[in-house]
Amino acid sequence: MPRSVMGLSRAIGVATPAARRSRGFSLIELLVVLLVIGMAASLVSLSVGSGGQDTLLEAQVRNLADTAAYALDEAQFTGRDHGLLLEQVDDDGEWRYAWRWQARALDGWQAPPGEPEVFAEQRLPAGIALELEIENAPFSEVGLEDAEESRGPQVVLYASGETTVGAINVRRVQDGELLWRIEWDLLGRFQLLRAGQPLDEERDG
Repeated sequence: MPRSVMGLSRAIGVATPAARRSRGFSLIELLVVLLVIGMAASLVSLSVGSGGQDTLLEAQVRNLADTAAYALDEAQFTGRDHGLLLEQVDDDGEWRYAWRWQARALDGWQAPPGEPEVFAEQRLPAGIALELEIENAPFSEVGLEDAEESRGPQVVLYASGETTVGAINVRRVQDGELLWRIEWDLLGRFQLLRAGQPLDEERDG
């Protein structure tokens, strides 16, 4: 959307409280609502049995892919680059893999404005590891263990609609088994694969 048109639409959208009530929902607002509902439904449906952790992990992986697609839309809509930072964090003495979403500002990368529920930090269960591949370079070469608070994201979703090409592998630490893989191309088309296989092929098999 041209900036002049976007600026005009925003000006109209905030003219008066009555105007806000009558204009309905924008596409971005509807996407936010659907994403939050999906996240809540995934967490509510978690079982407390032995498969609980697997269900939680699947919900988190799906959330990562869905939020990445939403972040790319948000980057194009707002004209601000968004990014994904993967790191290891100390969780009460136990190191866990986690990710945070960021948005580019004049003074560097910061938490995205608005929608804190959508862009909330996610921490994986203990015993689950992340590998990031950027242009066929393994994530271990990036230095995940030495991530700093001021460090920028490894994956950038540009306002132009392009992304850093790569993939994320989710593995079990104990045996190295590949549990999930998320792939995306230059245009930010994300594909979720269970154990490296597309979900439609999994159903056919």
